[in-house]
This record gives sequence, structure tokens and C-alpha cells, in this order.
Amino acid sequence: MPALSPDTPRSGALVERSAVELRRLIGSKQISPVELLEACIARIEAVNPRVNAITATCFERARAEARAAEKAVLAGEPLGLLHGLPLGVKDLEPTEGLLTTWGSPIYRDHVPAQDIELVARLRRAGAIVTAKTNVPEMGAGANSRNSVWGATGNPFNPNLNAGGSSGGSAAALACDMLPVCTGSDTGGSLRIPAAKCGVVGFRPSPGVVPSVRKPLGWTPLSVVGPMGRTVEEACLQLAASAGMHPGDPLSYPLDALSFLQPAALDLGRLRVAYTEDFGTCAVDEDIRATFRRKIGALQHLFARCDPVALDMGEAHRCFDVLRAEAFVAGVQAAYERDPGSLGPNPRANYEMGARMSLLDAAWAQAEQTRLIKRFAQTFADYDLILSPTTPVSPFPWTMPHAATINGEPQANYYRWLALTYVVTLTTHPAISLPCGLDHAGMPFGLQIVGGFRADHQVLAAAHALEQVFNGEPELRRPRPDLTNMATAEPALRSIVTAPPVLDGRGATSAAATAV
Repeated sequence: MPALSPDTPRSGALVERSAVELRRLIGSKQISPVELLEACIARIEAVNPRVNAITATCFERARAEARAAEKAVLAGEPLGLLHGLPLGVKDLEPTEGLLTTWGSPIYRDHVPAQDIELVARLRRAGAIVTAKTNVPEMGAGANSRNSVWGATGNPFNPNLNAGGSSGGSAAALACDMLPVCTGSDTGGSLRIPAAKCGVVGFRPSPGVVPSVRKPLGWTPLSVVGPMGRTVEEACLQLAASAGMHPGDPLSYPLDALSFLQPAALDLGRLRVAYTEDFGTCAVDEDIRATFRRKIGALQHLFARCDPVALDMGEAHRCFDVLRAEAFVAGVQAAYERDPGSLGPNPRANYEMGARMSLLDAAWAQAEQTRLIKRFAQTFADYDLILSPTTPVSPFPWTMPHAATINGEPQANYYRWLALTYVVTLTTHPAISLPCGLDHAGMPFGLQIVGGFRADHQVLAAAHALEQVFNGEPELRRPRPDLTNMATAEPALRSIVTAPPVLDGRGATSAAATAV
């Protein structure tokens, strides 16, 4: 590569640059993909032992791909949207030649023969698969811990949880380990860890990004979506991954590049509603107070900003049935082979579903349809709905879940996710945007919900708000102090021996094992 200018970012500063800027610097030959990858590897090796966000890696294969990416730049070849950017893939997404465990002992030695469509698209756009990121077992729950890799700690305090199920991706982004990380969302798995780690998580409308691994193709509950440190980063990944695919019958033709740059939007023209609890969710009193302070600090930005009453019907029971139905489809074979091979969360979901009847399933489908119709009526008067993303501040990762909120026992391990899963049921797009700190000094996520299929408007509004927040200490995105990060007690990593992981050439690589 040509000599770099004196003001070109180096080392630690390099990984802290946005993915959008890094892609520009690569395209203009100011930095090399090789240099960027080495900076990311150095950051992973320095920081990951404290947070345990990264699981399996393929550094040697990534180095070879970075050298090839550098040659492409020098040769003047056409470059993809993500050319040369190191990529972290959530450990629910199969990756060719790289260990994919779903956080389950059943798949402790599973090395897929090919990439799933999401990963294939990102690689075709030039991204370099570098590592996998941690999840709860089978993605069940919002605390990214499992018996294979251990737990992921929060970058702001590793003794606390990072959320889930995209907790490893959120923590890796917050610590600037990788500029691009993938996520997915059923009950809040993009939005919750984003909120807890101070990054962006966007749940697009079903079908925007094809989700080809869901066992029930017609369900709108499970989607794939982008994460990022900024809205622009999320948009960059979305533009590289959106579009129709026959493996997802909910996908449809669209202009993926229309997501590349958030549209300009005048916040002063927006009619905004807000709710602390959607009328049905348990929310900690301190989080309610924090949310009211945030609304007070930003309500002047909009044409209207009103509290709203919502009728979510029997959303909790509805989600119980639809979630259990998906788990029955996904883990039935494993359960029937050996129930003990599943951890408590996926096993509980399966057993809940196995007790249900066709009457339950039909009722849940009808109730979701009724809920969608009622929810859409709110958007006749408003453009957006704002809420907290999570009902509690991050709690110790040693606690499997929030068992109580305000002293109120939660019905199951995922009931505390209700602020996000009630939105999932509506099928509306939603984003969690970093919005300063909560009462405990931890990141606070503002959930922004848009109208039916109004993905572009949600992204535009979030980007506009992000620009305002950057100038307000009370609202701007918090950054973890990596130099003074505490050590988690007990240790985040479980005592396991990592199996060999195949590199891209089919050989066993010592560098391609767990960090």
C-alpha cells in the first residue's frame, strides 16, 4: 500500500474508527486490510480475556483473505461495500470451516461445510470472517452464557451481563474488537444486548434480511439484522445483507442499497408517542425514572411528544405459544434423542410447546393478528413510539435472568424481555439507540419503533437523534473504559478445552481456536 499520511489512524485508534470510515480509508489506499485485521486481532487478544465476547477464531485464514483484499485494492479491482472489514459472526450462524456451536455441547465439535446465506452475502461484499461471537445456548435467553464458552461480561463492568442473545457481538463492538458483527432477534436479541453494551441493534421488518435457518419459514418472529457502534455502521451491514432469498418465504424484492445511507429527516416534523411499559410490561422504577428524564431532555425536538396508551391484549400468552412452537420445530430431534443434552432454557421452551395443542397455536396466531391491527392504529396519529429497551439495568451474569422486577416474580426466564418481545409480535421495525447512562451508570437503550414496514424512517430518525445525542453529555453514546476494566469474579470462561477448528484450507490451525 502507499505510504500513509501523518494523520492516518494507527493501532488502537484505528479499530476505534467507524466501519464506514474504515471502508473509505481502505478504498482510498490510506490503510491496508492487513493492517486493520492485525489491529483487530491485537485488540481481541488484549481485551477479550476480560469480556469473553469472542469464541472461535480463524486468524490465519483471515490473514490470507486480508492479503488478497489488499491486492485487490492495489490492482484497482471493484470493491464490495465491506471490502477488507474484519467480521464477527454470531455463533448461531453457520460458518464454513469455522466452529459453530450454537452454545450447545451437542455441537461442541461442529464445523460447517458452508456459510449460511447471511455470512455468504457479507463475504461477497468483501467482509473477512475473523471470529465467532458468544450466545446463550441455542439463543435461548438474554444472558450470553453457555457451558461451551462460558459467559460474556458487560464491557462497562464484566461482573454484569452483556444481554443476549447477540451479547458477544454487542460486547465485541463496544470494545472496538471488530468493526462489523452480526445479530439476530426473536424476543429482543438484537436490541437488548445493544442497549446493555451501548451500541446500536436494529430489528428490521421480517423479510428485509433473509433468515434461512429458522425452522418455521412463515413465522415473522425471528429475523436477522445488523448491529453497529453507530446507525451508519448498522446501515452499511444492512445494505450488504438485505434482499430476497428463496430460503425465506417472507423475503421480497427490495433495493438493498437504499439502506446504505440514512435519509435526511427533520425531527421537528415528527409526531412521537412514548410509553414506559406498553401497558403490560414490568419495568423497574429506576428505569422508569431514567426514561422520563430522557424524554424530558429530547421531547422538544419533535412536533409532538405524547404519552400513549396501548392495548396489547394477551401479548404474553401469545408470545409464549409462538416462541414455544418455534422451539419445538427447532430442537425436537435433539430432545427426543436425549432431553439431558439440552440446557434448561431450550428444554423448558420445548416442553412448554409439547404440552400445547392445535387450539393453542390457532389462538396465538389469531391473537397476534388482532394485536397487529390494534397496534397499527396508533400510527395513524404518530410516526414513532419510544420506550426503554430493557426494564432493568444490567445484573450479574451469574444470575441466569431477572427473576423479579420491582419485587414482582417473572413467570419464566424470558418474561423480563417483554419490552422488546411485545414489539416483535407487532412485526414493526425497531431499533435500540444508545442514550446515555441509566441510574446505575450503565448504558441506557432507547427503543424506537416505527410504522408497518417503515424501516427507512426508523433508521433515518435514529440517525438524526444520534447526531443530536452526540452533542449532549446526558444522551450521547457511552464508551467503556478499557484501560481500567475490572476482572470478572468468578471467571467468565468455563473450564473447557477448545477443539481444533479447521481453517479455510481444511487444515487444523492452532491460531483458529478459542481466544
